[in-house]
Formats: sequence, structure tokens, C-alpha cells
Amino acid sequence: MLFPRLPELLNQEINLFEKSHPKSKDQSKNSTGSLLAGVPMPWMKRWAGPFPIVAANAAGGSITDIDGNVYVDFCLGDTGAMIGHSSPEVSAAISSQSRIGLTTMLPSQDIAWVADHLSSRFGLPKWQFCLSATDANRFSLRIARQLTGRSKVVVNDWCYHGTVDETLVILDENNKTVSRPGAIGPQVNPEITTRAVPFNDLGALEDALKIGDVACVLMEPALTNIGIVLPALGYLEGVRRLTTQYDVLLIMDETHTICAGPNGASRLWGIEPDMLVIGKTIGGGVPVAAYGMSQHVASRVEMLMKGHDLDVSGIGGTLSGSALSAAAMKATLQHSLREEDFAISIPLATRWSEAVQSVINRYSLPWTVQQLGCRAEYWFAEHPTNGAQAAATVDDALESFMHLWALNRGVLLTPFHNMALMTPHHSEANVDQHSEIFEQAVKVLVE
Repeated sequence: MLFPRLPELLNQEINLFEKSHPKSKDQSKNSTGSLLAGVPMPWMKRWAGPFPIVAANAAGGSITDIDGNVYVDFCLGDTGAMIGHSSPEVSAAISSQSRIGLTTMLPSQDIAWVADHLSSRFGLPKWQFCLSATDANRFSLRIARQLTGRSKVVVNDWCYHGTVDETLVILDENNKTVSRPGAIGPQVNPEITTRAVPFNDLGALEDALKIGDVACVLMEPALTNIGIVLPALGYLEGVRRLTTQYDVLLIMDETHTICAGPNGASRLWGIEPDMLVIGKTIGGGVPVAAYGMSQHVASRVEMLMKGHDLDVSGIGGTLSGSALSAAAMKATLQHSLREEDFAISIPLATRWSEAVQSVINRYSLPWTVQQLGCRAEYWFAEHPTNGAQAAATVDDALESFMHLWALNRGVLLTPFHNMALMTPHHSEANVDQHSEIFEQAVKVLVE
């Protein structure tokens, strides 16, 4: 073991955590009577520690729990609060809209503004709305299958695109597409619906496409949900070339990669997808998502949007594009996720990355740091180039220790991996606080 004291240190941090969070512990214990596993959503069990802390309030780049502990929040709702918690502009828009109607199943003036704005921002002319990126991805896959007449979808090995059945897959040791570990109740053998290919592997992608039964490639421009894995030089251009060559739709999921800049990673890097999905980031904390499409795709989809059975098409939902969602998106896009916001948050992520790498170098650890815009993380290995390599770097005990050490000293990292997301509400002092805590953790590990 690289760090022989790790089990002892982890137990010490667990004990400190329990002593510092008595009210959270009591509420978590009481919640087991009515909440499945004591939490309202399974992912909340992923936080380091024997129980999740219970939030009392959140504002800007910080959270206070019910025990009065205050945290610098680099998780930001796993991107859902990327603009910062409790935006005054979004709060005002929600309050105002609540007095004149939240949902009517009719268009609002705000939704037209949002669609126009997204067209300008992402370069795709037509948009539809829903409540989550999961839904947006699911609807996009339906559209791709309908337009191409093909059944298969291609995704990257170890990708994540929400709870879409076709995308909860990996490649096994025999290069066979199988359900991802942890996936509950897959509806069919994933080989029926999906081919997984490694990220950064154009040869594998072409092998999957040339069979002729693939409707679309759904991917992130850079992997983020198995940690940050950046595209190799020329990879995304190659993906676009191959999907065009084999008449396959290219769908970019920018729900997390919007961290690269105000127009997302694909536009920043000059890639023009056929469809684009953007989720929680554009709602300021309100459940929203949108999916856009090229004019060529839109003109064909619009031919389907008529007839008596449109309401059972498998696309849409009575709360999609509600007045509440539209008001939240308009306020978010007007007042955040702008060039001037990224001009603050990206340098903070660079400062975070450089400080962490400096500590790694000083203690001669075989770790590295990766950054994508205002998102950064450290790895317990060299930079991976695909999802399988990223998954192989996971060290549950070490990760739990690093997260708990930070949490017990007032810093929250995303509970998945060792990732931090910056907002303009953070400061250099917040970043430096993490840097000091990170070095303290490394020092006790190597002693």
C-alpha cells in the first residue's frame, strides 16, 4: 500500500465527521423510516461519510448545514448550481412568475426568448424543452431512430448521459457491450440497443458505424462523468467526419461541458453537431433541459409534429417548457454563464489546478491534475485517455479520505471523483483554502 496509515486516518476522519454533525446524523437516522435508504435520491448516498450532511441554506459558493458548519462548495449541486446558489435574479424571476402562473401547457413569452438565445449561443436553429438532460437525451435518441430508420446507438465506454437505458453501458474484457456496474433492472440486453466504443478511438468508432445499423452517436465533447478525459488532437474532427460519412447523426451532450465556456465545448472547439443537449446548468437550480437541432434535422422533425397521436409520441411532457422553467432559464442566461462570468471562474480553476499539481510535485506522488474550463480534478494516476482507464484509477478508500478530510475542514468536492467546479461567487481565498487543506491531507498520508 502506498499509504500504510490510510485505514487509520480514514477512521479518524469518520469519527471527526460524526462528532461534527450530530443533527445531520439524527435526521439521517430518523429519515430511514420514510425515505428509501434514508435519502430522497440514491446518489446522495455517494457522499463520503456514514451519512450525508443535511443542508440548511446555500448562497453563492457556500453551503451551511443544520449543525451550523459552513462549507466552500465546489460541488455546486453536481453542476445544477453552476451559476452559484440562490441567484437573486433567478429567485426574483421565480417569485414573479409564481404570482401569474407556473404551468399552463401553453407557450410563454419567455420561452421564445430562451429558444432564440440558445440558437445564438450554440449555433443550432431549433429547440425543444423538457425537465432533465436524461429526457433530452432520450428524446434525441427517439428522433435519431425515427429519421434514420436504424435501431442502434453508439456511446462511449464508461459514459454517462443520465438514466437513459441505452447509455448505462460499458465494454467488458471481451470488448462486449454490457450493462454498467450498478445499473438497476436494465430493460433488455444492452447489445440489442447499443454499441459502446472507447473515447479517443476513431478506429473503434468506424468499426461500429460501418455495419450500417447505427442511428446516432451520443457523446460528450470531453468525458466528465467518469472524471475529465479530454479529446486527443483531431479526435472530435474525426468523429464528425465519420458520422457524416456513414450518415449517422451526431448528438453532443453539453450538460457538463458547458464549463468550457459560454458556448460549450463543441462550439469552442469548432465541432458542429446535428443535435445538442443542455441540461440543469441553464435553470439556475430549477429542473430544466433543452435539446437543439440543425435546420436539416428540424425540418424533418417538424413533419412529425402533427396529428391526433402527437401526445403519445414519446417526446414531451405536460411540464416541459412551463412558464416556471422558462422564467428561470431566461434569468439564468441573462445574468450568468456569460463571457464575463467565465473570465472569473476559469482562472480560479487554473489557480486550483496549479496549486494541487504543485503539492503533487513537491511530494513526488504519481498523481496528476486535469482542467476543463471552470472544472478541475486530481487523479491518482497519469491522465487517462478513455473511460476504462479513468475507471481503473478509482481508489475508494483514498478518495473517501481525501473528500472527508476536505469536508471536515470546510470544503465540499463533488462526491463523484475528485472534482471541483468554480463559480464567479468563489474567490481566490476559497481556492487557497482548498490548496492548504489538500497539502495537509497529503502530508499526513506520506508521514
